[in-house]
Amino acid sequence: MPEVSVVLADDQSLIRAGIAALLSGDDAPGLPPITVVGEASDGASAVALVRRLRPAVVLMDIRMPGIDGIEATRQIRAGVPGVAVLMLTTFDTDDEVLGALRAGADGYLLKDTAPGPLRAAVRSAAAGQAVLSPEVARQVMGHAAASPRTAREPRLARLTARELEVLRALAGGDDNATVAAALSLSPETVRTYVSRILTKLEATSRAQLVAIAHRSGLPRG
Repeated sequence: MPEVSVVLADDQSLIRAGIAALLSGDDAPGLPPITVVGEASDGASAVALVRRLRPAVVLMDIRMPGIDGIEATRQIRAGVPGVAVLMLTTFDTDDEVLGALRAGADGYLLKDTAPGPLRAAVRSAAAGQAVLSPEVARQVMGHAAASPRTAREPRLARLTARELEVLRALAGGDDNATVAAALSLSPETVRTYVSRILTKLEATSRAQLVAIAHRSGLPRG
């Protein structure tokens, strides 16, 4: 079973050591093992490490010296395709949450996340799913609800009716298997639709698709 390779980016070595131990200590049967392949203490080092190692997932702190986690995420998204970036931080202000999602983060978790959900989030991100902690998900939806509905994303007009159905399901937090079952599609077909939607909406992650859908007031079908 292929492993999930992870790079940790945090300016506190004790935090990195603790997260590495939590991730590497999981030997759940039937699930891909998680292996920490590299660590970085600042954003610039994280970007360089990701470019060299090409991990499946990056766990990224936000506030680090020099280049912060949001800018590092933006650079990784622009130059290293196929790497999932999960923000793992103690900060959940609107500016940081929305800034991270706009930079292309695939998810946003708080550092008080329990070990089991953290490992599940890493595996989900590696599988191409958006990951938001419940607190952050409520924050994103609350921000979207407070935004003017006239701000509907005009690029939604590029989507076919079927692609809009898939986007509505994604906005509800459904994973590929759930979307496939609900719409009578195969998971492979759903992945194809998600790829097309990302391209048409010029988004870089599923988390951005969720934010676009909520910001545009896109109702679930």
